[in-house]
Amino acid sequence: QLKLVESGGGLVQAGGSLRLSCAASGPRFSYYAIGWFRQAPGKEREFVAGSSWSGMRTHYLDSVEGRFTISRDNVKDTVYLQMNSLKPEDTAVYYCNAHTDPDRVAMAPADFDSWGQGTQVTVSS
Repeated sequence: QLKLVESGGGLVQAGGSLRLSCAASGPRFSYYAIGWFRQAPGKEREFVAGSSWSGMRTHYLDSVEGRFTISRDNVKDTVYLQMNSLKPEDTAVYYCNAHTDPDRVAMAPADFDSWGQGTQVTVSS
């Protein structure tokens, strides 16, 4: 079974950048689509970005389109989320998850039964 570990979060000023990593261990990483999600305090978890197994197809939450970029390295079994022009409203715990439909790019939190620890992103104004 695939295990995912998120890293790269931190504290950054508004307008700054961070790159999150989602490192996988387990078989056949390249068979899965990968999604990034986030959950802010007092809010429900939401989809942020998704990548198909090849990385050729991607999909984004409207509010991050043009600022965030999802990419993957199937040799290193890692998916990245490059976040630029960060805003205070991007503050949240960010999670990644693997979807068994390798071509899925639009995902919902309800698609998944379990979650990792996530990585905290805090954007100060």
